[in-house]
Amino acid sequence: MPANIFASLADYHTHTPLCRHAEGWPVDYARVAVERGLGELGFADHNPMPEQFDDWRMLREELPRYIEAVEEARALFPQLNIKLGLECDFIPGHEWWIEELAGMADWDYLIGSVHYLRQGWEVDHPQYIARHKGHAEEIWRDYWDLYVQCIRSGLFDFVAHPDLPKKFGITPPGDLRRYYNPAVVALAETGTPFEINTAGLRRDCREMYPARGFVELAHAAGVPMLISSDAHTPGDVGANFEEAAALAKDCGYTHTLRFAKRKSSSVPLA
Repeated sequence: MPANIFASLADYHTHTPLCRHAEGWPVDYARVAVERGLGELGFADHNPMPEQFDDWRMLREELPRYIEAVEEARALFPQLNIKLGLECDFIPGHEWWIEELAGMADWDYLIGSVHYLRQGWEVDHPQYIARHKGHAEEIWRDYWDLYVQCIRSGLFDFVAHPDLPKKFGITPPGDLRRYYNPAVVALAETGTPFEINTAGLRRDCREMYPARGFVELAHAAGVPMLISSDAHTPGDVGANFEEAAALAKDCGYTHTLRFAKRKSSSVPLA
């Protein structure tokens, strides 16, 4: 990838071993980011919850270790701007907890995401693939309803992987813009950015989150965007950013975002 393209981008959606399904500590990710000439790097491990109910997020008592690990990377790589964030699950009834988390550290951003439907189903867990195949319409309807609530909650600085339910290649028939439109309207009305997340290229769907149709609608509505890798290993830092930048430009985007202290600024795409 040409260095000037990489330098204009930040990768704010990366994970650590504290989430129990990632490899490499922040220092390892930072080392790769420097080698690849990335503009900025940020960490957004899965947020702790008041009570543990799954096995893929840090424990509440591990939050200090997470912050400490990011500080270690900052100390070892002072030439790289390293940001501190969280990927926070939006679960109706737990908004109060996100508000509490927001005051627990000097965050640069909080990312909103939806993984759980009202039935308690995890939309991206491989053990549920067989069940998902028989309920695509139901899953997509419920997921996007919660995604709109996530956006309109005002709790998050940007939202993650918009069309995550397609992870295993399971999508309803027909024009999917019927699901995209309400979310894009919510993004535009609240001024909330979304990410183009390249992890989908490494999943069964073999397509970035979100699909091109969503990106086109978002640009037409004036919704800002940024590009993320959702890296769970250091080698995935900045993965497929050239393709993501090409998609964004092809849909009309000329700028991406940087975050600091929960404030965004616009940066031209190289």
